[in-house]
Parts: sequence; C-alpha cells; structure tokens
Amino acid sequence: MNPPARAPSSAAQAGQPELVSLYQKQKKIYPRAAHGLFTRWRWFFVFATQIFFYGMPWLQWGGRQAMLFDLEARRFYIFGLVLYPQDVIYLTGILIISALLLFLFTAVAGRQWCGYACPQTIYTEIFLWIEHRFEGDRQARMRLDAAPLSLNKLWRKSGKHLVWLAIGLWTGFTFVGYFTPIRELAGHVLDWSVGPWETFWIGFYGFATWGNAGFMREQVCKYMCPYARFQSAMFDKDTLIVTYDAARGEPRGGRSKKADPKALGLGDCIDCTMCVQVCPTGIDIRDGLQYECISCAACIDACDEVMDKVGYPRGLIRYSTERALEEGWGRREILARVLRPRVLIYSAILAALVLALLASLWLRTPFKVDVVRDRATLARIVDGAQIENIYRVQVMNATEQPQRFHLSVEGLPGLTLASAPEVTIDGAQSLWVPVRLRLPYGAAAPGSHEIHLRVAADGVGEVREKSVFLVPR
Repeated sequence: MNPPARAPSSAAQAGQPELVSLYQKQKKIYPRAAHGLFTRWRWFFVFATQIFFYGMPWLQWGGRQAMLFDLEARRFYIFGLVLYPQDVIYLTGILIISALLLFLFTAVAGRQWCGYACPQTIYTEIFLWIEHRFEGDRQARMRLDAAPLSLNKLWRKSGKHLVWLAIGLWTGFTFVGYFTPIRELAGHVLDWSVGPWETFWIGFYGFATWGNAGFMREQVCKYMCPYARFQSAMFDKDTLIVTYDAARGEPRGGRSKKADPKALGLGDCIDCTMCVQVCPTGIDIRDGLQYECISCAACIDACDEVMDKVGYPRGLIRYSTERALEEGWGRREILARVLRPRVLIYSAILAALVLALLASLWLRTPFKVDVVRDRATLARIVDGAQIENIYRVQVMNATEQPQRFHLSVEGLPGLTLASAPEVTIDGAQSLWVPVRLRLPYGAAAPGSHEIHLRVAADGVGEVREKSVFLVPR
C-alpha cells in the first residue's frame, strides 16, 4: 500500500521555495532531583572540587600565593616549585599525563569523570540546585515555564538568575586569581581599579559559566565537548558503564504492586520513566549505550528507589559491562577483567611518563643560565696586549632564597674572567650580568673557539653553557 501523498505547503502553493531548517529543535530538559548513593557521591565531588578551586588561590606558601601562574613576571608558582617559560616541558608533561590518566580511567570505568568531576557537570549540578530552590522540582518548573508572566514568575526567574550571575562572576574572579595575585585583585575590585584585561576575563569567564551551566547544559556535553565523540575508541566490552538489564526488565509495563509480574508475562521494569526524568541529558538508558550518557548514575538511584517501593531487587539499572550482561557475570568476574591488555598498556605508558617527570624534577638544577654575546663589540684589543670578548649572562634563580653564584670559564689555555666572579640574586629573580673574558694576544689562532661558561651555586648545583670566543686576525 502506498503512503498517502503529503499536502503541499503554503510556500509551495505560492510558487516560493520551501525553507528547510538545518538545525534540530531542542526540547528543554527538566531533570528531576535524584536521591541515593551515587547522588551523594556527586555532591561529595562538587564540594571537593569547589573547595579546591575557590580556596587554592587564597592559600599562602612562604609568604606568597601557593599556586600562581604569573604571566606578567613569567613565573609559575606551584607550592615550592618555581617554573620559568624555559620549563614549559614540565607543564607539557603534566598535561600529557593528565590526558593518559583520563584515557586509562575511561578504559576501566567509562565516563565517570564526566558524571562526577567535569566542571560542566559540577556547575550544572550547582545551578540546578539553585533552580530547584527558586522554582521547585521538575513538575513545578514545567508549570512555571508554561504559565503567563506574573509577579510570582518574575521574582522566581530574576532571583534565580541573580544568584547564577553572582556565582558566575565569583568563578571568573577566582579564575583570574590564578594569574593575578588574588589578594591584590580583590583590593582592585573593591576600589574599582581593576585593569582592563582582568575585567574582561572576569566578565568572560563569569558569562561562560552562567551560559554553559544555566542554559546550554547538556548541549555542551552532546555537541561541544570532543570527549563524547572519541570515547568509543577507548571503550570495549569490559568497560564499566551504566547499563539496563533488559533480560530482567523486559517486557516492561505497568502493574499493581501486589501483582505477580511473571503471571502477567512482564519483566521487572514498570515503565515509570523515572530513569528518563532524572537524566541530565534526557536520554532513555533502556535504549542501550549512548554517547550522550555521562555515567552520572542518577538513573541508578532513581530505579533503585522505585524497586524498593515495589518490592523488587535493586540493580535493574546498574554499573556493569556489556560482557558481564551477556555472560551473566557478577562483581568478581567484572573485577577479574580489569587488568586486560589495553589497561596494562595505558598503565605502563603512564607509569613511565610519571617516573620520567619526577626524575627530571628531582635532578633539575634550580636555576637557569642564558649566554648572549655583546654584538656591539665582537672582539677588541685592550691594555696588556689581551683580546677581550664581552658577553651578557642571564642568571635566573628558580629557588625562593637568595643565592650567591660563582662564574668561571674554561676551554682555552690562558682564558681568564676579567669581570666580577660572583653575583648574588634574590629568590625567584633573574639578573643580566656583564661578563668580560680576556685571552693573551697570540695564545690562540685567529677564528672562533668554543668555550664553556660555568655558573655554580654552593649546595644547589652548576650549569655549563656553551659559547664562542673570537680571536681577530
């Protein structure tokens, strides 16, 4: 039987081209509040991450901010560690290790980073809690949005947004406080003397927090975050995911609490849709694994609560693996499959990188030396029939205590240091030191000769930098 012909649109009847939208209309999601073990774990991570984020800039270490990325002074302070731009390899190593750690965690436990510790999830959880306080739970919010504008609706909506904006601006202020000393920044904010760049980034980050957590929410996870797209490359049948036990739950359907589901030919799922209503991305976990699922386990808490009410065993929706569902495995068999080849390879690479980074930091000389020839005077003859070359040596003291540095030179017989052999530099400071080297005339053939400048500090270490000494013809 052929399907009935669709009636032409008014635009087609008028002889005009019909407009086709390239964007799917998104239905607003109203997540219901969940209660249970995994919800408590999510709130634990909300408090833990935000105490760290908001509190760390205020923590002092040796008279300065414990964690500060001072771009103006070109120094990064991480507790007792002081890094310069030349140490960017360490920051790169930390980022690579963090990425591999995420890959390893995803291979083992799925997207639980997204569900419990991702900033987008954390702030969405906070903003939803505020929305719940002002507008009520799911049904109340839906009724309020559908109601016409009134004084009640106006104060609830405006109050919610004012609190959202306050949190967003405080978040932006804290973010900037990692790059500008936060105590100085707070003083500038209080006396309205914040610089233009600080003002821009406080506003930008605050606006992004307000928009992402207040409006975009699941759209960020589904369309903007690349992690959702390449997670399938890290998943296998032994990856821990949020699963629905279809063998136990199907066929689903409503029934009386006292009814025997087996007599009715039904599974344990009563089709209450609570798992859908609490989902922050609006998916139905009963449809199987989906890239939109962030493994927050809100559906597990909701389903367990329903199972308790109807008197069925918990675990219809639970953390498990695809292989475990197929084979009917329990917790012991799932744990036995954790140490599989993919996980072992990730772990070995991660362990090697961590050990290499720690060894490099342990053996790192806590000062830097850079040698630049004075291009204004390449070489000259001075009193005493000696050839003189002039250099500028930058010494960067990466410790936080004043250090006395000793300068010496080697590489040519008779080559001596004609400038001051010692220099004192304050902690976490750098200094350009003029260095004059002299060689008796005729002690070396004309041309360029390789030499080494040695800079040493007692009890700290030494650095040798290569340069050249020019002998004129």
